[in-house]
Amino acid sequence: MDWTYRGRAARHLVVVCMLLSLNACGLAGRTDLKNEARLRETANLIEEVKAFGKMLGIEPTGALSRTSAGDRALSMLWFWLQRAGTLANRASMDIRMAVGFAAIKESLPLEQVYRVDGYSVYYRQGNEYADPRSAATPGFAAQGIARRVNVILHEDLHGDANFDLPWDIEEALVTPLASLSAVEYFKYKDDAENLQRARMALDEGRQVSRELRELVAEAELIFCSVSVEVAKQKILATLSKYPVYQSMFERQIIGQHAPTVLEAKLSHDLAYFRYFDEIVMLAEKRFGLQGLIAELKKLPRNATPEITEKFLHALNEKTPVPTN
Repeated sequence: MDWTYRGRAARHLVVVCMLLSLNACGLAGRTDLKNEARLRETANLIEEVKAFGKMLGIEPTGALSRTSAGDRALSMLWFWLQRAGTLANRASMDIRMAVGFAAIKESLPLEQVYRVDGYSVYYRQGNEYADPRSAATPGFAAQGIARRVNVILHEDLHGDANFDLPWDIEEALVTPLASLSAVEYFKYKDDAENLQRARMALDEGRQVSRELRELVAEAELIFCSVSVEVAKQKILATLSKYPVYQSMFERQIIGQHAPTVLEAKLSHDLAYFRYFDEIVMLAEKRFGLQGLIAELKKLPRNATPEITEKFLHALNEKTPVPTN
């Protein structure tokens, strides 16, 4: 054995390891600096967007009012369960529950949610939600500005000073109102590029709403005609007739089992997009956004789908005074 050669090799190995370690530290340091800069920019954006929302009649809340820099971040894991072979078309979903974690969702990767006998199950993780414990994270700060603006307005709209309604009804109002508000924000900022993005997102939401309502009506007929397992396969095959909704469905269930999530996912999405197209039309053709927000705040707190639909129909018949 050449001990001199062995010693030189060992020293070379130590040097290489040190260089790799220093390089890793340098990369980590640059990543930290980039995250810090993004979080500062996002904190400024949140403050500005909340102030703009107030101009539309959206009372600001504590949601996303802080960043995760130097503070503990909390995330949520939501589950929606719907009885197999049924859809929450005229009633709320069967089971909703959430679990909070003292960590951002990126630190808690999920592998799979297994089948629950008798139920379809859909889950989603998130760092952004309507609660003062929700903090802007590096992951949120790295998203496009059009997405961030929409989320900030969406979570503020959930504040009880704005809407205090049953979950499914509130989501059905808040989702289109946030998209409309994001469009108005970029008009206000004279930001043509992001205004186009916000409008594209709004148009996609309207198409999702139209396709989803047709799909749900077709799916209910299929569930009535064949066994649950056969129905699931038929409905999944039918998705190709609704390409915009299909794209969203497949993107949002990555890592989940399509037949397992089907009823829960359709029911979940219906809660968010049931009235999207109708509310956008009311804002654009009759009330203007600020006026519509004021009108929708009059919806009774015990609203059901039937009450909400009568309310929206009455608004469509009402002679409005646009405010913007």
